[in-house]
Amino acid sequence: MFESQPIRKVYDNYQTLLNTNLTLTGWVRSIRTGAEVSFIDLSDGTFFKGVQIVVPSGIALDGISTGAAIQTNGTLIESPAAGQPFELKADSVTLVGASTPDYPLQKKRHTREYLRTIAHLRPKTNLFQAVFRVRSLASFALHQFFNERGFVYVHTPILTGADAEGAGEMFAVTTDGKEEFFGKPAFLTVSGQLNAEVFAQAFKNVYTFGPTFRAENSNTKRHAAEFWMLEPEIAFADLSVVIDVAYDMLQYAINYVLEHAPEEMAFLSEHVEKGLTDKLKAVAEAGVKTVTYTEAVELLQKSGQDFEFPVTWGDDLQTEHERYLAEVVYKGPVFVTNYPKDIKAFYMRLNEDGKTVAATDLLVPGIGELIGGSQREEREDVLVEKMQAQGIDPEHLAFYVDLRKYGTTPHGGFGLGFERLVMYLTGVDNIRDVLPFPRTVNHLDF
Repeated sequence: MFESQPIRKVYDNYQTLLNTNLTLTGWVRSIRTGAEVSFIDLSDGTFFKGVQIVVPSGIALDGISTGAAIQTNGTLIESPAAGQPFELKADSVTLVGASTPDYPLQKKRHTREYLRTIAHLRPKTNLFQAVFRVRSLASFALHQFFNERGFVYVHTPILTGADAEGAGEMFAVTTDGKEEFFGKPAFLTVSGQLNAEVFAQAFKNVYTFGPTFRAENSNTKRHAAEFWMLEPEIAFADLSVVIDVAYDMLQYAINYVLEHAPEEMAFLSEHVEKGLTDKLKAVAEAGVKTVTYTEAVELLQKSGQDFEFPVTWGDDLQTEHERYLAEVVYKGPVFVTNYPKDIKAFYMRLNEDGKTVAATDLLVPGIGELIGGSQREEREDVLVEKMQAQGIDPEHLAFYVDLRKYGTTPHGGFGLGFERLVMYLTGVDNIRDVLPFPRTVNHLDF
């Protein structure tokens, strides 16, 4: 009934399709009616740009308004209008699904805050067409990157009895006041890392990519209660391997999106963040730079900058510190390594100095930390001692400790908050605007 050409294919092949008969389906972005001819801007979601439908006066447009779904048939012709190579001269226009006069997405520009209140309609706007196309492409690019390198994709549990970070705020899973379904408390996972490490000791190179949850009562632009994490784990690897894989992955994702979403990236570079594509190209071409945490602290202390938060060895770097390092000192991406053990998770490998761990954060201009990783602690005795020092009962993670007994290897990995990557790729500065249906404090709509 609704056989039609995707608009993307029309753009890809319009020179061979000129003066041929086509059928298109989609939604009316706008409509201008006149005495002799009317114009419909039609979008079908397959391409960032729409097609102008030229409708002669003899064709009735009863019931067709902005937001309506239609099917149209006609001849593709060269367009006399600037900025569009072709248009469709309609022979027929059929209403498929009517809209109403109070359709919220009229021609005026709406704020992102308002559009969050109509999350079921915002994918129809230019901004969110671009954002969610980039999100889709970035997700595919990450899968393709690891698949091309022989990584095994592991689906790790969403329900868990353990906190991978050792200190995260977790959502409890209940059974309406009945007995514990699992015989003990259950939670939504904050990370798939510990489970991924199990498979890395069997398949060598693995990754997990799925939803994770944090019950942090935070309303910042960078926090959501439900978000996606990509977490590779690599056996027979030290921290240098982790750094190389992390940068190669970021480079791959940037280049893939720039190549496959040029229209979306041009729109975002013009309307969201000026110079966005140039910034991303510079990051993809910059290469790997590293600095130790101790060296970074010294650079910050000697910078002469009046930071809001004082820079002290032993404290975690704040976003303002991270951005200064990436934007001013290194003018590009930089990996900070060897953080103090007391500010990092129990599973990170203790360095020979006894004070730092083989951890790394990738800092990038415009955002600060984008990726966090480490070499994992493969020594059972050291791991247990670190867990106890952080108040974690080794018995609660017996499987994780047990891995160290049977053919353990030096290994490492990292975590990438996927929404943070999408924010970086699109220039959008609020995590609520890169999640299809954001879950934040006091918001569980749609």
